[in-house]
Amino acid sequence: MEKINNSIDRSWIDKFKKPLIISGPCSAESEKQIIETAKRLDTSSVQIFRAGIWKPRTKPNNFEGIGEKGLEWLRKVKKNTGLMIATEVANEEHVKLAISFEVDVLWIGARSTASPFTIQNIADALEKANDKIVLVKNPIHPDVELWIGALERLLGRGIKKLGVIHRGFYTYKNSKYRNQPNWSTLLSFRNILPRIPIICDPSHICGNKEGIFDIAKKAYYFQHEGLMIESHYDPDNAWSDSQQQITPEELLIMLSKLTNIKDKFSKKSQINLDYFRIIIDEIDENIISLLSERMNTSKKLGALKKSLDIDIIQPNRWNSIMNKSIFLGKKLGLDEKFLKELFKVLHQESIKIQNQIR
Repeated sequence: MEKINNSIDRSWIDKFKKPLIISGPCSAESEKQIIETAKRLDTSSVQIFRAGIWKPRTKPNNFEGIGEKGLEWLRKVKKNTGLMIATEVANEEHVKLAISFEVDVLWIGARSTASPFTIQNIADALEKANDKIVLVKNPIHPDVELWIGALERLLGRGIKKLGVIHRGFYTYKNSKYRNQPNWSTLLSFRNILPRIPIICDPSHICGNKEGIFDIAKKAYYFQHEGLMIESHYDPDNAWSDSQQQITPEELLIMLSKLTNIKDKFSKKSQINLDYFRIIIDEIDENIISLLSERMNTSKKLGALKKSLDIDIIQPNRWNSIMNKSIFLGKKLGLDEKFLKELFKVLHQESIKIQNQIR
């Protein structure tokens, strides 16, 4: 990985005061919306204006972006405010159009990062415009090698002004986040590629505006070098992701609070302590979420047992669960006594829930 680290050109981000702030609406909707949002952003705090021109959607017939005409609106923002402009690209045509409209920063979305063919197509299209800044969002699933592979493909085409965007990862369970932060994966990635600039995207991690400040604050502890936060002059009426966008004025208040926090936590020992506390907090949240799912399944099991007139306590089944759990736990370095006590409590709570249904 030393070759990748040494190949990364950090000059594009080192010229900015930290943190770098990228902001603007989730998607371009109208010229008025783009110009008004940009006008209300504080250019002493925000360096790059963002807006989605093409919006990849899970299902068809949803709003999939305004298309090429939105690029002209972005170019007007650049001319009128002096802000750099950024948008997402997902194929060769997007790259060519973005370049023709003088877009400064191109980012590659999570779905695209997950596809080596798509990344290669974008890298090939950028080969003759390798002075552009390219930011690569993490893949949907926490696959560090896939993320690094995307960077290697870009570097292979001479694209060196690179950075990554931490936008969270898909989770199979119920969570308070739209995309799980998975801070431990981020820490692993940073340890492998310490020179790569990391931008945190609290808007897509949270999926709601209420959690943005907390995620942004944690990003400081993990020494992210920038934030991408969605803003809209009228977020309640946004055409996409209205629940996760804030007004430019709310953004300014948030950034001032974050600056105060950053000044308090500058010692490396404190930062390292916060790393592990945040990771433990996230693991605890995951445990609680999984416990909730387990007990909800116990309710369904209790109802089924009732309909089939089956006893709640099944000794053979319980012994099987305990033996398998102890075997797995030992392989993972967990104490047998601890596991027995833990599963005893889980079993008792499950029986209690099923008895209530009876």
